[in-house]
Amino acid sequence: MRPDSAEILRRFKPWQRVFERGFWIVLYLVNAVANSVTVALDLERRGVDVAPWEAVVWESSSALSLLLLVWPVVWLTRRFPLQWAGLGRRLGLHLAASVVYSLAHVVAMVAMREFAYALAGAEYSFGHWPRELFYEYLKDARSYAGVVMMIEGYRFVLRRLQGEARWPDPPERAIGGMSDHPERFLVKMLGREFLVPADRIEYASAAGNYVNLHVAGRDYPLRSTMKDLMGQLAPSRFRRVHRSHIVNLDHLVEIRPGDSGDATLRMSNGTRIPCSRQYRATLNPGPG
Repeated sequence: MRPDSAEILRRFKPWQRVFERGFWIVLYLVNAVANSVTVALDLERRGVDVAPWEAVVWESSSALSLLLLVWPVVWLTRRFPLQWAGLGRRLGLHLAASVVYSLAHVVAMVAMREFAYALAGAEYSFGHWPRELFYEYLKDARSYAGVVMMIEGYRFVLRRLQGEARWPDPPERAIGGMSDHPERFLVKMLGREFLVPADRIEYASAAGNYVNLHVAGRDYPLRSTMKDLMGQLAPSRFRRVHRSHIVNLDHLVEIRPGDSGDATLRMSNGTRIPCSRQYRATLNPGPG
């Protein structure tokens, strides 16, 4: 592991949410201001009798509605990330999502404009809806694709910085035995590879088509399902406690029962993890 990447991530982590939210806010704010000025100047040059505030309302309403739609797209790309396996189905899903994205954008944008015009004592007309919807979709489809690419690109960079995990191939055999559970997993980071003992995994959590392996304050994304991951981990040490969480019993320090048969688990690093009622019995001693 290169010290510079570790230092970058260490400094970035506390500011990650601020950066992610701030990036989109600044991006759409700059676009709204720039487009408002451009449209106002263009209308003035062409001699169109439109007040400058109208250009501001048009562009700011569009930018604000698109900004609000970023978070549903973030959720969708996390739930259905782009990958080569099943790429055709994923592209079809995103094509359908782009239509919903455009409709939501237009409805929110028009509502904001009508409200702003009403406050100004004026009336706003969107025009011929079928034609305008088609025109807006041609623009929104490109906007949607751009947002998806930026999100996926950002996540790709993060994965490369923190290291993407995979199991060695062929699977390792435990020393002195014939266990099918690999003793180490492989992490590729910035062109370098290194092995990490599997028993150092404190817990794992699902993240779309990845599972994040939490090891000593770092998250290593592993392309896997929770079911497949459980098949690789030693059942004497690891337990599935939720549809999205697996824990290492060596790092489990407290179980707080809930009222409905579920529980909250506290790990050695202070992380709290939910335990579903259906998996509660897996925390009993003995092989899982």
